[in-house]
Amino acid sequence: MARKIVVALGGNALGLTPEAQKAAVQRAVAPLVELIRDGYRLAIVHGNGPQVGLIHLAFEQARQSDPHIPAMPFAESTAMSQGYIGYHLQNALKNALIAEGLPNNVSTVVTQVVVDPSDPAFSHPTKPVGLFYSQEDARQLAETTGQAWVEDAGRGYRRVVPSPEPVDIVEKGAIQRLMKLGDLVIACGGGGIPVSREGERLVSHEAVIDKDKAAALLAELTSADLLLILTSVPYVALHFGQPNQIWVDRLSTREVRIYLEQGLFASGSMLPKIEAALAFVESRPGREAIIASLENAYDAVTSGKGTLIFTP
Repeated sequence: MARKIVVALGGNALGLTPEAQKAAVQRAVAPLVELIRDGYRLAIVHGNGPQVGLIHLAFEQARQSDPHIPAMPFAESTAMSQGYIGYHLQNALKNALIAEGLPNNVSTVVTQVVVDPSDPAFSHPTKPVGLFYSQEDARQLAETTGQAWVEDAGRGYRRVVPSPEPVDIVEKGAIQRLMKLGDLVIACGGGGIPVSREGERLVSHEAVIDKDKAAALLAELTSADLLLILTSVPYVALHFGQPNQIWVDRLSTREVRIYLEQGLFASGSMLPKIEAALAFVESRPGREAIIASLENAYDAVTSGKGTLIFTP
């Protein structure tokens, strides 16, 4: 049976304009098509941090010029980003698969992900979203909007929102059926639309779910063999950005837990990727996760050009 992979594709690998995104997804899908050509079955989870920030900002600016235009909550902004990023990805994938003479059924599922409304994350927003701003601009926005802003990885200041843990995926049955039919599925975009259950109803929340953790949950629920987390660096680093930085190509779950206790992974950057990988690998014996760069996606799976996380 073909090996099943859930791929987590970072939002920064995509574009900030429709034309830029069309060009970006061409580069993003190339190594994924190589994997499909070799017989791997994929589901793709994409990020949306910069894109959902632009959607949210566009509505905020429109509302400033016309107060009748409503503010756009993050749940609806995430749904919008799932639609337009999913469209670009499925279009690029389908065209590339047709060019390779491969089966080309590609589906995007607008996905709701269940969270616990009592999750402590709602009281402590930590998830960076949207564009980068200078310290002064971020300060002014914080004063005028009451939003929380933090410095993010030395690249500037970004707004932070709650990031609750994903508990379940509402559309998991549909995703499972599509994958069983052989479709390439794009799901849980931007981590999914955060919802919780109130009786028989689903209600949304002003929050953003980490897309890597949503991908880990999707991988578990679809019985994937491998979680492939694609980012901007070729390997996981210990002491990242410091003089004693070390790239590592293999990490046992035991080593990961030691390094987590030592605080060696940056919050909001590598930390959620490591936590997602660990959760998936430990969910069932024999499962593995790889963290690698987008351009090395094919080689990461086929020849170890990335950081493999495994149970010893």
